[in-house]
Amino acid sequence: MPKIKEIERTPNPDAMRFVLGEPLTNGVTKSFENSGEAEHDELAKALFDIEHVINVYYVDKYITVTQDGNAVWSELLRKLAPPIREAKPQMDLTEDEEVHATKEVQDSDDPRLVQINQMLDEQVRPYLLADGGGLKVLGLDGNRLKVHYQGACGTCPTATSGTLYAIESMVKRIDPEIQVISV
Repeated sequence: MPKIKEIERTPNPDAMRFVLGEPLTNGVTKSFENSGEAEHDELAKALFDIEHVINVYYVDKYITVTQDGNAVWSELLRKLAPPIREAKPQMDLTEDEEVHATKEVQDSDDPRLVQINQMLDEQVRPYLLADGGGLKVLGLDGNRLKVHYQGACGTCPTATSGTLYAIESMVKRIDPEIQVISV
């Protein structure tokens, strides 16, 4: 059973990140936007059963839980801790092939998408993970790159402004005509 080493605030006031003493997964990222998506995941389902939980994101030794903004963190944390402590490590998981990019993006022959994903993997996703979230590339429609923030980043005010602007600045080095849109 995972031991909770720390509970950290994220830049999103509605999200907290739990740091565990041992890994929960073997590097596999799991992202759940609602209880329906979590139906077959024991931990995520248990967390969504707690009132006010609207998002669950976890990888390795980190679990990020986002609430709807209507709960008091001190009370909610007491409810979140037991299912996290009772979670069973899932070391046999395989990565959801579309956790970081849709199948359409992965199968694209557009060299810009390959460069963009590589840049995101190296320069953006590690920092978002440190803040309790991630980023999925949904597609490139002409010169409009559609991305979706995950975990704490999904409802974070700075993700839709500062971080998005920074990503767009990096992407413009690949193609100055690309506009980045968060959906």
